Amino acid sequence: MGGFRTIDELEDALRAADYLPDRGLSTALFLGLALEKPLLLEGEAGVGKTEAAKALAAATSAKLIRLQCYEGLDVAHAVYEWNYPRQLLHIRAAQEGTVSEEELFGPEFLIRRPLLEAIDSDDPVVLLIDEIDRADEEFEAFLLEVLSDFQITIPELGTIRARRKPAVILTSNRTRELHDALKRRALFHWIGHPSIDREIEIVKIRIPGISDRLAAEAAAFVRELRGLDLAKPPGVAETIDWAMALNALGRQEIDADVVEQTLGSVLKYREDIEAVRDETLARLVDSARATATR
Repeated sequence: MGGFRTIDELEDALRAADYLPDRGLSTALFLGLALEKPLLLEGEAGVGKTEAAKALAAATSAKLIRLQCYEGLDVAHAVYEWNYPRQLLHIRAAQEGTVSEEELFGPEFLIRRPLLEAIDSDDPVVLLIDEIDRADEEFEAFLLEVLSDFQITIPELGTIRARRKPAVILTSNRTRELHDALKRRALFHWIGHPSIDREIEIVKIRIPGISDRLAAEAAAFVRELRGLDLAKPPGVAETIDWAMALNALGRQEIDADVVEQTLGSVLKYREDIEAVRDETLARLVDSARATATR
């Protein structure tokens, strides 16, 4: 899918989709496509795992199908379920005759959820299984058939095999360890926080028109925050959100007052906000401004 002959070609396409991967991630995505294997992306929240799948879909002109995982996720919400109201209407409409089981459990009564939709598609698809670590271990086990054989078994219809394998991206914030059986079926890449230069570049490409100084100071300040003992250190997503807020306020650079007024865009816990106020905040602002001017 995508027809990329080299990693450089894929990297250029991702950049055109406003996503700036490092070489390791570009290589992992390229191999996932070339080998038709799922790719598991792990890392802290907000480092760009979900955005990588979105950018890959844009770069390959594929449809993005997203399955958001959560505790209690089951087959009916992830794979398929039968349209019981429609089946009941069909039975009532055919009361004068007999209705066979095959007739009631045909494809026209099937509601396709993300996994089945991706497997049963004739068009190119990027299947994003987002935050798989939030799902139960039972659902993780169910995925093994999908990830190894690209097929789904429906008792009433049989096994549905992918006519065109989707590109599969799984993401995990590592709130729990995933089973080895799942990891064996996928390539793996850890996404960490980017270098300061790359983060500045990301901010500038995601916020057209932002001043070079503001982009540099925002990235430097967030980098300073990550060095503190916070409940939830900010990710790249928070850097972008905060820089966007500062830019919307017409700022060209940061100072202690505007940082304090907009901290809610970059820190999401009251304890973290309290921890960087007053003297700590002023020190971080001075350090960020000094870093940005180097």
